[in-house]
Amino acid sequence: MEKQRTIKREVSISGTGLHTGQEVTITFKPAAEGYGYRFVRTDVNEDIEIKALVDYVVDTSRGTTLEYKGSKVYTIEHVLAALVGLQIDNVRIEMNGAETPILDGSSRLYIEKLEDAGIEEQEAEREYYELTENISYQNADEKVEYIAIPSDEFKVSVMIDYESEVLGTQHANMYHIGEFKKEISKARTFVFLHELEFLLKNNLIKGGDLANAIVYVEKQVEQDELNRLAELFNKPVVNVTEKGYLNNLELFANNEPARHKLLDVIGDLALIGKPIKAHIIATRPGHKNNTAFAKILKKRQKDEESKKNMPTFSSDVKPLFDINDIMKKLPHRPPFLLIDKIMEMSDTHVIGSKNVTMNEDFFVGHFPGNPVMPGVLQIEAMAQTGGILVLSTVPDPENYITLFMKIDKVKFRNQVVPGDTLNFSLKLLTPIRRGLCHMGGIAYVGNKVVMEAEMLAQIVKIK
Repeated sequence: MEKQRTIKREVSISGTGLHTGQEVTITFKPAAEGYGYRFVRTDVNEDIEIKALVDYVVDTSRGTTLEYKGSKVYTIEHVLAALVGLQIDNVRIEMNGAETPILDGSSRLYIEKLEDAGIEEQEAEREYYELTENISYQNADEKVEYIAIPSDEFKVSVMIDYESEVLGTQHANMYHIGEFKKEISKARTFVFLHELEFLLKNNLIKGGDLANAIVYVEKQVEQDELNRLAELFNKPVVNVTEKGYLNNLELFANNEPARHKLLDVIGDLALIGKPIKAHIIATRPGHKNNTAFAKILKKRQKDEESKKNMPTFSSDVKPLFDINDIMKKLPHRPPFLLIDKIMEMSDTHVIGSKNVTMNEDFFVGHFPGNPVMPGVLQIEAMAQTGGILVLSTVPDPENYITLFMKIDKVKFRNQVVPGDTLNFSLKLLTPIRRGLCHMGGIAYVGNKVVMEAEMLAQIVKIK
């Protein structure tokens, strides 16, 4: 199991906000399990925590902006990308200004600072958003398309094409999150010269500097204009390289712009609130569409979670099978008969329950003084519930036994103790064929999920 992670100690870094021009110090602090990423404006109200969730996105015009209870943070994507890239799950992000420092226009310096703080594993298991089917999004007017494909890894593929001769069509890929630091984090933001001129004239990049952006030039620029830019940015000389960008810096990769767009996708999709297991393919991505796609993914995540919510369990409803009926169908007997009731059953699902009491035999030796139902017996009880379903497919169930063939994806989420009523809900994952039953099950106590598993079993005739 993968555990959640936070940083070992607090660490700070200072710089200028790209758009506001304000000097800002951003401080990363360790946080508890399940905390996630939260921004705090210490210059506004330290009690207001802005969760890094797409629900709070209010602007994407020149970066991603979050707002909660009147407190705003600007240009948060490079910070979030660094946290995701280092697989840090929980951190408090304090800022004494509105906008994160642009630094060199990438996530590289954030990565270095977070690594200086150290990373430590926590006790809680990391929870992923795992896709079960393809999810797509299109913005035809902007020639934008996204698709998320189920995958065991978080992968991102990006294509950019701004119909620019100097930039051309570029692709970038990240096949595993472990590649982020070396291959993606150093990719700096980029801008076209005509966009830079517009932003400068309208005072929209007060913290702009030729040290934090690649500037592409699409048309002939007179020397007077280059001299003006040199004076504006306090550079001895500015000219255009053979590759069509200003000589303020060197590219770390020929497809650095595409890599930076990939970085932005990672940062913006962090706003789903969980790490993702999917292959994200994005064509011409940008903050507006990144966050629009994040909203779609987050809504789908909520819908899927609601589908997984427990069925309605009621002790007032007469069971379909009581303990006497169960013993006619299952060969198990106390102390290894681990279910008491079957409440519902169809051709594809079954719901059963067990009342956990202190006089269970296993409590004699399992954590005396702190009784907890063994996880393996929870699995066995779930399997017996599923066994009722599979044995119902033969006319003489008393002449068969059910044998495990495989147990997979087992997760224990909460303890089961005396006094609990353990409810099992199982559904067929594939149709029963030749006595083989492949089921997925969730165990609940009240409204809490305590265990889930997939299991494959076969009914075998007693010789």
